[in-house]
Amino acid sequence: MNKKVAVVGIGHTKFGRFPDATLRELAAVAGFSALEDAGITSPDIDFLSVGVASGSLSGQLSPAASVADALGITGAPLYRSEAACATGSAAIRSAYTALASGASDIALVVGAELMTRVPSAKATEYLAEMGDYGWEYPHGITFPGYFGLIASAHMKEFGTTEEDLALVAVKNHENAYHNEYAQFRKRITVDDVLKSKMVAYPLKLLDCSPLSDGASALVLTTEEHAKDLSDTPVWIEANALASLNNLAAERKDLATIPSVRLAAKKAYAQSGLGPKDIDFAEVHDCFTIAEIVVYEELGFSGRGKGAELVRSDQTSIGGEIPVNPSGGLKAKGHPLGATGVSMAVEVVKQFRGEVERRRYVGGEVALTQNMGLTGQYSFVTIYRRG
Repeated sequence: MNKKVAVVGIGHTKFGRFPDATLRELAAVAGFSALEDAGITSPDIDFLSVGVASGSLSGQLSPAASVADALGITGAPLYRSEAACATGSAAIRSAYTALASGASDIALVVGAELMTRVPSAKATEYLAEMGDYGWEYPHGITFPGYFGLIASAHMKEFGTTEEDLALVAVKNHENAYHNEYAQFRKRITVDDVLKSKMVAYPLKLLDCSPLSDGASALVLTTEEHAKDLSDTPVWIEANALASLNNLAAERKDLATIPSVRLAAKKAYAQSGLGPKDIDFAEVHDCFTIAEIVVYEELGFSGRGKGAELVRSDQTSIGGEIPVNPSGGLKAKGHPLGATGVSMAVEVVKQFRGEVERRRYVGGEVALTQNMGLTGQYSFVTIYRRG
């Protein structure tokens, strides 16, 4: 892969609950918005990459064809990517690979999910089935349970507290308050988090990201076309992924997520950059403990020192390394297939200065980190302002 790839168009729906919408409709809104932003139309697309994590949640078991039909894209290669909660980043990876290899010139990436059409208990069951179906799911473990184990291990080994976890939620809700696309535009306090309903010790309701409906989209192209389509292209400097064994019971250390560290190492090597070069990051805070562990795996802090960053406001807007200025999964929302794509949209909007002033961080280099399950899929992408 030797061609440079840039983002030249973005689209995004609001995240939340849309009981009357279909997956096709949400994807079309985001997709057409991205095409319009890039100043092109459907016939210009020669690769369509669709990210949808679960057909069971939406009721649409072959979403790529449905999305292509809604967007009026015919003839072009199309793929559906799936990597659990990292599905959006997997869709970006598919398009990035096609462009960087020279197989395609202009690609549309659409990530979407419809998660609220089924009762919450059923949705939780569908999500749990994405874990190990033979050995762990039958024993009743859900993803709040998995991350509760990670939180308990981190607290025992490093002294992280429930208050530290709550600070992550408070920070991300504050950022989402200023994000028009966010599901929860509501400020909360540490006390609110600590008093919310226990879900899976030590994680409480306000430590958890919600079930969400929504879609987001990107137009990607190669260097030959980027300047013709955008005055403000955003370049992908690195796109890396790594994996982790599926059975959590076989992991030696639950207080770490090694695949995130490995993907970050690959991305830093590809880009020639390091943690100190990152101006801001959008990371996978499906649960508050995940954000703290990710600080450590990305090299923003030392091992076991992640909580110190949020205690000292270093990951808040105005801090040394702002994290999740969008509000993150926790407060912006987490429609699985749209999440990784939405992270990229946030980077582009920040670089363009198209966000509300009170959550603007700007900068020249940004990083996104998106993982599926408990790190079985890990993606780290580095972007540079054009």
